[in-house]
Amino acid sequence: MRFGVTMFVTDRSIGIVELAQAVEERGLDSLWVPEHTHIPTSRRTPYPGSPDGVLPDEYRRCLDPFVALTAAAMAAPTLRVGTGILLMPQHDPIVAAKAVATIDVVTGGRFSLGIGFGWNEDEMNNHRVDYKTRREMGREKLLAMRALWTQEEASFDGTYVHLPPSWSWPKPVQPGGPPVLIGGAAGPKLFHHIAEYADGWIPIGGRGITEALPKLRAAFEEAGRDPGSVQVTPFGSIPDQGKLDYFESLGVNECVFQLPSAGADQVLPLLDKQAAIVADRR
Repeated sequence: MRFGVTMFVTDRSIGIVELAQAVEERGLDSLWVPEHTHIPTSRRTPYPGSPDGVLPDEYRRCLDPFVALTAAAMAAPTLRVGTGILLMPQHDPIVAAKAVATIDVVTGGRFSLGIGFGWNEDEMNNHRVDYKTRREMGREKLLAMRALWTQEEASFDGTYVHLPPSWSWPKPVQPGGPPVLIGGAAGPKLFHHIAEYADGWIPIGGRGITEALPKLRAAFEEAGRDPGSVQVTPFGSIPDQGKLDYFESLGVNECVFQLPSAGADQVLPLLDKQAAIVADRR
């Protein structure tokens, strides 16, 4: 099992280069960053992560993930980097496919693409995304990106995405493109998406994973895919040896610990504690 960290890196937190180097130096495997392009001041959509719906400041200030992760990967040449998560419906698939392929090339295949569909209706509306159709739009955009990654002359024709025969290089280093993991709560709709066009699942916190994994693997089998190939990468679990033992017994591929969006004085001591837990397992 691999181990990584995720954090809202902002203009006020520890810098992305310093963080990447610290993660690599401590023997962890990966660094993941989330995305919000902007936060409309209308704030019509309550934040689901707190009872009062108040949005933490870092959501307004997070860095562009493609730029930040490129800097991280160059500063830490053994570290794997990934989006955790990219708001897929909000992206132009042609531009996103080029950005992902470029990061994969310049990092030598060290990029993973975590995607999601979003919760902030205000934000997605600014990108001309309707909340009710965001999942299907995200699906089509990812499928169009896969076509651009894998076909010399790529095309896609859907309800939301129309790509005429096109050339696009570079192609990703990783065959078929980087691993695509979808974040979200367990359920038939999400597992259908993962089994159809992704490689794995990002559950948040790991609660309910025991009951969910057999259903996800069954969805892979129904789709004609090897259920043993499912990648499972829980985010945000509080690390302890017992929990990590249990995750490993379930076939979890990678566990990603949460770091606060803060300065080095707060982040590095916590990172030390997480790295010590990992070191005891190696």
